[in-house]
Amino acid sequence: MSSAAYDDRDGWIWFDGQFIPHREAKLHVLSHALHYASSVFEGERAYGGQVFKLTEHSQRLIDSARLLDFEIPYSLDEINRATNDTVAKNGLKDCYIRPIAWRGSEMMGVSAQSSKIHLAIAVWEWPSYFSPEAKMKGIRLMLSDWRRPAPNTAPTKAKAAGLYMICTLSKHKAEKLGFQDALMLDWRGQVAEATGANVFFVQDGKIHTPVPDCFLDGITRRAVIGMAKARGLEVIERAIQPEEMAGFSECFLTGTAAEVTPVSEIGPYRFTPGAVCKTLINAFEQETRPKQAAAE
Repeated sequence: MSSAAYDDRDGWIWFDGQFIPHREAKLHVLSHALHYASSVFEGERAYGGQVFKLTEHSQRLIDSARLLDFEIPYSLDEINRATNDTVAKNGLKDCYIRPIAWRGSEMMGVSAQSSKIHLAIAVWEWPSYFSPEAKMKGIRLMLSDWRRPAPNTAPTKAKAAGLYMICTLSKHKAEKLGFQDALMLDWRGQVAEATGANVFFVQDGKIHTPVPDCFLDGITRRAVIGMAKARGLEVIERAIQPEEMAGFSECFLTGTAAEVTPVSEIGPYRFTPGAVCKTLINAFEQETRPKQAAAE
């Protein structure tokens, strides 16, 4: 993985319908999105040149934009095609993909109905979000000071840039204190999610996970739930109170970046990655890297 700044790399970015050199993908300082967070994005991964759950990601990008009251000027098929073309153009097989749509600089102020809507797709090599060493023993999370907002205070079903401000604040504090991430509660004080991944717990062989009523119902989350059920594991979606974490034996996160990552600690609560974590890590590997898994 390159350690270069993200604006100083080789390669190509798909930008408003054409490929431009990576370093030339610029926008104006008075773009509405920069001032008012009027942008939506996706996080995707390609394994062996195939984008995992591509159509689901592209559709969520479109839906998120509509929740922010703008229409992306490309169809679902066009976004899918542009994504695949960008991966191929950059000659990458295993990579991270970042589509982003935003309001431009035609209007400056809260109102932005006449602003042009832009779409860009960038790709880069990016291995697992957490180091292999950290993943094997389970990562450590602190409890965030910030809470996910109520659905009547923000468009919580959108993967919108503005909703990640408190995630950045939470993760910065966690890393400053020696943790890898932070667990966020929702406005009611119930368990919600990590800063960029959904959370699952295990009790007596059954999997418990919060109902995503004020945070994203992650695409990887849904995929892993399907993998668990296909292997005979019961998955219970319900409200989870923080003190219940004392009674769970295993914990793991799911997300495009995190994939399936075991957790060993959340604040005062401790977990031991075990059979369920191992089963789902292997299941995810088999679905995303079937040839590699078979060879091993």
